[in-house]
Amino acid sequence: MLQQPDPARGRCPVPFASSAANTIGVEWEFALVHQDTKDLVNCASAVIDEVTVISDGVNPKVHREFLRNTVEAVTGVCRTVGEAMEDIRETVAVLHKAARAQHAELFAAGTHPFAQWSAQQWTDAPRYHELMNRTQWWGRQMLIWGVHVHVGVDRREKVLPILSSLLNHYPHLLALSASSPLWSGVDTGYASNRAMMFQQLPTAGLPFQFAEWREFEEFVFDQTKTGIIEHVNEIRWDIRPAPSHGTIEVRICDGVSTVRELSALTALISCLVADLSERLDRGEALPSMPPWHVQENKWRAARYGLDAIVIVDEQSNERLVTEDLSDLLERLQPQARKLDCAEELALVEQIPVLGGSYQRQRRVAERSGGDMRAVVGAVVDELQAGVV
Repeated sequence: MLQQPDPARGRCPVPFASSAANTIGVEWEFALVHQDTKDLVNCASAVIDEVTVISDGVNPKVHREFLRNTVEAVTGVCRTVGEAMEDIRETVAVLHKAARAQHAELFAAGTHPFAQWSAQQWTDAPRYHELMNRTQWWGRQMLIWGVHVHVGVDRREKVLPILSSLLNHYPHLLALSASSPLWSGVDTGYASNRAMMFQQLPTAGLPFQFAEWREFEEFVFDQTKTGIIEHVNEIRWDIRPAPSHGTIEVRICDGVSTVRELSALTALISCLVADLSERLDRGEALPSMPPWHVQENKWRAARYGLDAIVIVDEQSNERLVTEDLSDLLERLQPQARKLDCAEELALVEQIPVLGGSYQRQRRVAERSGGDMRAVVGAVVDELQAGVV
């Protein structure tokens, strides 16, 4: 729960936990699909029960989610990207075994190609019932899955400047991870339909670009007083402070189907946050862009993915996202060496070469004559190749 708001000051105190700079935590969401039909199955409870048996007790790194067709694997607090990948690979291997025991498979992408939202069930918990009661049709539509990356920040005064500057790289992260082109049996024309859908929920979407923590506390006060939220974690921004963890949580990315891509994206996010943090330590003013440019970039990346031409600065200059990405990766190489993730950061360059997940899914659909089950099978196989 939030601390008691202070009406006299118009603020709600939001303590920020101490956290070692550049520590990493990863959350990876999976849909559960039937081994034969490839459709979603609402068996998360049975899978988690099976995980408990396999793990000889409750596994704190496996979580339930809003929908009963979804499970989540999380890491502990890790010092390097490599450590985080080792951690999550072990958990996903357990989840895979548990899912197979229920005649299900793990599916890791932003959306399912053909499942119908009306057949899905949500987890029986008061907060989920309240969410459904409030969001109605849009809430029931949320058949979406993503990856969240936490990066530790040593001082809360850095959090909001880093958050605002990270928005300059929003389209790069979304284009690289885009994996949700198909929805309810049709091609949406978007690389990331998930990004467009999730922002329909209250408090979701792009964050406000506050300069100081006091402004964030004033915002939380307003949200609390008007009954919009009861917990800070009900602010569902694409990038948000995670005060209880002492981190910035980057929630931009669609679900990814390979550990290789997860490693690459985690390394890129970690290097970006560390670079911006060090620039603040040197007394630099971090670059940012007007909200209207940030909003346009989100749409362009969601629509065009790796072919997006994005706005790169407040002077409205534009560039192909992959060209700008190449320069960004070169600039971040020294930071990657400091963080011991140079190898993982180098994997980012492979994504445009091999094709983003949205491109690979479309290729399978084209080769199979539009067989959406074949698309699901290909995504499942990609995950299994890397973790089993």
